[in-house]
Amino acid sequence: MLNFNPAWRFTSPGPIAPGVENEFYFLIKKVAGQHPNQQHVLEQYKAAFAAAAGRPAYTSSSLSWAESDLADYMREAAENAPTFIEAFYDAGALLQRTNPTFVVPDPDTINRVLAKHAAGYEVQPPALIARNSLPPIPVPDRAPSLDEQAQDIIQQSLKKSEEDLALGHGRQAVQEILWLLETVSTAFQGLPMGDGTVQGKYFNKIVEDLRRYHKGKTLEQVLSWTTTLHGYLSSPTGGGVRHGATLKTGMAMSTHDARLFCNLTRSYITFLIAEHERLSKEFEES
Repeated sequence: MLNFNPAWRFTSPGPIAPGVENEFYFLIKKVAGQHPNQQHVLEQYKAAFAAAAGRPAYTSSSLSWAESDLADYMREAAENAPTFIEAFYDAGALLQRTNPTFVVPDPDTINRVLAKHAAGYEVQPPALIARNSLPPIPVPDRAPSLDEQAQDIIQQSLKKSEEDLALGHGRQAVQEILWLLETVSTAFQGLPMGDGTVQGKYFNKIVEDLRRYHKGKTLEQVLSWTTTLHGYLSSPTGGGVRHGATLKTGMAMSTHDARLFCNLTRSYITFLIAEHERLSKEFEES
């Protein structure tokens, strides 16, 4: 067994990244090819993935059925990335202990597959390390100053962003959270400010109005940081998630970078929601 957060054995932190399941399956077929009884090897892996999926494992009636059953167990076990990786690693380690001449995928091989698909985990026996273990910045479930439709939009968008991160789709996750930032900013449209109101209809103009009415205050500084992040992520020579990236400099966004951008943006969204509530109350009480 590998050592990792025990809570993950009961509550999945997310499915294995797309592509890992297929590569592990073909590696298993290569391991089985070393044994005169290939089905024996497949049964060992079947038992490990069945346990990870919480299912009993039964011996298949033939080699072809063993291959099919193994694929089914792997598909179910893939819903929990840590236990999926553990099942693959443990089955190989057990086979090597009972067959010392066997060559099974070592940690370096496993980690190359995980890194290739940005799975967010690394095997360092006896531990499984989560490379994307930073939890998302919490955003309030309900904001009194926002209506039900706005609440639903916020929660659905946050969920979509987290799902993209879990799947290793960093750029899509950042695109979603950046869209949410722009959407949340529209809640300030028409809000009274001093002797005027917020007139802007789009993110940059709304921010410009808010900063003008809050000179020297925390809100002005936070909006300055928010604008800088928004500009970088939107730029073709920056994050390139809104207007595309230049082909000469465009690179795939790592899950590590995506998590940072998502958490920064979530923190600004949280602040803006709280400020909207505060400013709405001040207007009501005035």
